[in-house]
Amino acid sequence: MMASLRDALRRWPPASRARLLRLNLIARGEAHQDFSAFIEPELWRAALARGAGGKGVLIATNLGGHFALSAIDRMLAVALTLRGAAVTSVLCDAALPACQMCEFGLTPSISALAKSGPDALLCGYCHKPAAAQLERIALPQARLSAYITDEDRAEARRLAGAEDVAALQWGGMNVGEHALAGALRFYARGDLEAQPHARAILARYVESAVLTAAAYRRMIEVLKPEVLVAHHGIYTPQGLAAEAARAKGVRVVTWNPAYRRHCFIFSHDDTYHHTLMHEPVEVWRDAPFSDADREKTRAYLESRSGGAGDWIRFHRDPETNFAALGLDRDKPLIVALTNVFWDAQLHYPANAFASQRDWLEATIAWFAERPDLQLVIRVHPAEASGSPPSRQRAQEIVAARFPVLPQNVKLIAPESALSTYALARRADAALIYGTKTGVELSAMGVPVIVAGEAWSRGKGFTIDAASAQDYRTQLGKLPLRAPLSGKMQDLALRYAHHFFFRRMIELPFVEPATGARRFTIAADSLASLERGACAGLDVICDGVLDGAPFLA
Repeated sequence: MMASLRDALRRWPPASRARLLRLNLIARGEAHQDFSAFIEPELWRAALARGAGGKGVLIATNLGGHFALSAIDRMLAVALTLRGAAVTSVLCDAALPACQMCEFGLTPSISALAKSGPDALLCGYCHKPAAAQLERIALPQARLSAYITDEDRAEARRLAGAEDVAALQWGGMNVGEHALAGALRFYARGDLEAQPHARAILARYVESAVLTAAAYRRMIEVLKPEVLVAHHGIYTPQGLAAEAARAKGVRVVTWNPAYRRHCFIFSHDDTYHHTLMHEPVEVWRDAPFSDADREKTRAYLESRSGGAGDWIRFHRDPETNFAALGLDRDKPLIVALTNVFWDAQLHYPANAFASQRDWLEATIAWFAERPDLQLVIRVHPAEASGSPPSRQRAQEIVAARFPVLPQNVKLIAPESALSTYALARRADAALIYGTKTGVELSAMGVPVIVAGEAWSRGKGFTIDAASAQDYRTQLGKLPLRAPLSGKMQDLALRYAHHFFFRRMIELPFVEPATGARRFTIAADSLASLERGACAGLDVICDGVLDGAPFLA
């Protein structure tokens, strides 16, 4: 009951002012960890002096109000400084007319945002408290507004009126793609249909994208960094910071929290959403893979059903009794797994369908003609529990096209505790659009048909649809009664090991924290972040400073 009430309040804009007031309060309290508590002043001053003439690193935090990510960025700034780098952290100081901090349920008035920009309370908890933490340990910082001119603002307003936003470029940068992704994230939807003030909000994100690109281009010309580090590397402003660096010939490193507890994914040049799709197969297929690695990977995949080894757990006690679904044990069972509709809406050339909606509707329509098969659609739990929670639900999209589902099609709501993994083990095959679960299901021996931009595509252990017609052709081969061959399953297990244990780099001293902070840096001195103290941190810093592979 309490969780449902909390979720409802998160989606209700009138409640957002109280949330903003609370965020302003905790931003000046426990949300930001005070690094000065474990930094020895004399040693730190010497490290800053040594690093002043070192490799220039620009850490594009921008979003100081994202407490968890700004903490990791500050930790990286300290670790890189200790290794002789000249680090500058960048924060947005209310310089943009919209950004990734803006969320539908955290906006007191959508019309006010469309007309005047973010609420002062939002920018109030975002910039100054984060800047104060950097100042406390004397880390150099740059403000976004210092690199934006009146001419930039005029140009940004002009481009905000563009008709085809997705294709909009400025200075050779894909400003439109990131602006559209930002607007979709704001509305927490996969499209902007019938959304209040959608055109005006999208225009604000276009303005912000152009301003960010202009600011970072100028900042790079002035500060001359050798590498830019940005969390996520998509949306506005993060995506444009990376775009500007690439356009100026500056190396780019992006990072995200990973699934495994204490772990993070770092990538060179682009967001991991793209790099994991284009990574050469040889990197993981030909890597050493011992029996111990195999057993460790199997054990971890088994734990995924309850999330015991992960940062995020959707269900602590997943339900494995599917009696309520009324499944027919005599008919083949196919499982379709959805994604959150708004998440990471970037261009992927390999999609068989224009959108997840098209894929979902086409899948149900096909199964409606095959009563000899049964389909269960497992809606992603993050539709309900994600941040921000989705305002476009798979169940609503399905109901609009199919007011009454075919008798052989069942849908599991995102709030349901029914175990995706237990269901998949009973399935003859799985259908996915972009979910990362395709890697795990293949490693479990479940045949997977890929219709979208999933990382399992092109790896040799899934059935990859090249077009909508090819997808239907592959469906026509159902039921796939036999599990994956031992060779294909082993290939999937190799990739799962690469993905979960090599690409996810462990930082044991980054502990989970309750509340808005999310992460605590469990260091007791600068020595905890020095070279040699943590193998994972050395891998990350070597990758940032020297371009070494981000592989554990």
